[in-house]
Amino acid sequence: MNKQQCKLVALVVAVALASGGGGYWLARHGQTDHTANPAATAAGATKDGRKVLYWYDPMMPNQHFDKPGKSPFMDMQLVPKYADEGGETAGVRIDPGVVQNLGIRLATAKSRTLTEPIEAAASVMFNEREVAIVQARSTGFVQRVYARAPGDVVPAGAPIADLLVPEWAGAQQEYLAMLKTGDKALANAARERLRLTGMPESLIERVEQTGVPHSVVTISTPVGGVIQELDVRSGMTVGMGMTLAKINGLGTVWLEAAIPEAQAGRVRTGQPLAAQLTAYPGETFKGKVIAVLPQTNADSRTLRIRIELPNRDGRLKPGMFAQVRLETGTGKPAIMVPSEAIIRTGTRTVVLLAADGGHYQPVEVQIGQESGGKTVILKGLEAGQKVVASGQFLIDSEASLKGVLARLDGGAASTTTAPQLSRDKAATLSQAIGKVEAIQAGEITISHGPVATLGWGAMTMTFKLAKPELAAGLKPGDSVSFGFSQNGSDYVVQQLGKTGGGQ
Repeated sequence: MNKQQCKLVALVVAVALASGGGGYWLARHGQTDHTANPAATAAGATKDGRKVLYWYDPMMPNQHFDKPGKSPFMDMQLVPKYADEGGETAGVRIDPGVVQNLGIRLATAKSRTLTEPIEAAASVMFNEREVAIVQARSTGFVQRVYARAPGDVVPAGAPIADLLVPEWAGAQQEYLAMLKTGDKALANAARERLRLTGMPESLIERVEQTGVPHSVVTISTPVGGVIQELDVRSGMTVGMGMTLAKINGLGTVWLEAAIPEAQAGRVRTGQPLAAQLTAYPGETFKGKVIAVLPQTNADSRTLRIRIELPNRDGRLKPGMFAQVRLETGTGKPAIMVPSEAIIRTGTRTVVLLAADGGHYQPVEVQIGQESGGKTVILKGLEAGQKVVASGQFLIDSEASLKGVLARLDGGAASTTTAPQLSRDKAATLSQAIGKVEAIQAGEITISHGPVATLGWGAMTMTFKLAKPELAAGLKPGDSVSFGFSQNGSDYVVQQLGKTGGGQ
């Protein structure tokens, strides 16, 4: 590997590291790389008046120093952290021309009232609150069944069957006898007995008017609607409490719709809505939510809501398909930004805040409801602030790449001064740590980490050994620290030692 090839490999690795490590910058809230500023002095200021907070090694940013100098960790100068760059949440500055080339688009956080319709499919059902059960009140015999069948729509008071109730005949005769005596107390007692046997008021009045017992009673429907069940046949015997028919009213019907769990919190009882049925295209039916059922469907993660619609003309029939639209919203203004501006790092939610002068700073936010491509910001932004709506990852990569290229430039500068430093051999050695991959005659192959003095990233390469005995006692898999220098197109290991991480 000659000098030009090595430089090309270093640049490729640097770009790969910048792209692969892009998310780290956002997850760390935009920790910014800086290059050394020779104008920074120990007094904490530069020639242009910028205040220096501290100095640090870019490879070890958590370690702070109160004066400039050479890093104790790497063979490189410490870098100043300026006061006008902010603290740990400082962002990055990118040239406006670069921003234009990246195609970055900004959006303004605005205060708006959130209103979002919920649309869902629904089906028409019977109103289970309008159900009437017809039962036999006394033991008797079916003398006649009227022409009825399940599914028939009948009006209120429609006859179903005639029942002969022998027990009622004797009670009616006794009541007529009490009336003839003129004793009102006894007559009232006899009449009450008729009521307690289940005799309808209309039949009692008929007995009083005619003075003749009537042991046959006609069973009729108490409400109008559709006959769902009919369990009476001519000639059969019925007992007290036996169900003869079930009628469901059609004055109103229900719609049941499945609402996604994420939207169910915006639905409340009494909320008005509009429904459209495929049977009546172009026509809108108005209704309201009467219940939000308490159980969620575990498979589809939906919650059912019950809607009541008037059905005065009987056109809405159970089983019909409908599409409902429910207008929801808090009615209160809220800060909103495009949903594409939201960045979820896994540990926090942030947006890139755009400031003057090409500065971009990640800001942690608390998000709320999402609607129509907009997301509510509950905390972290104010109306009027500009955020990056697209190209966030390009800014992220640019921030990481700037630091890498700066180190490459520093490496190039050290290469140009190598002839002067060759007088002091120790000063020209580049230090690195790595793992031995192979040992050959006069050569050693090492997988090493970044080399700050040359601007290299991590790679595997073969070095010449200044002395063969340097590799004595080493074997593949051992962790080593080493120093090397350049000799023409070769890189020669001058120092080599085993560390405690060997296998």
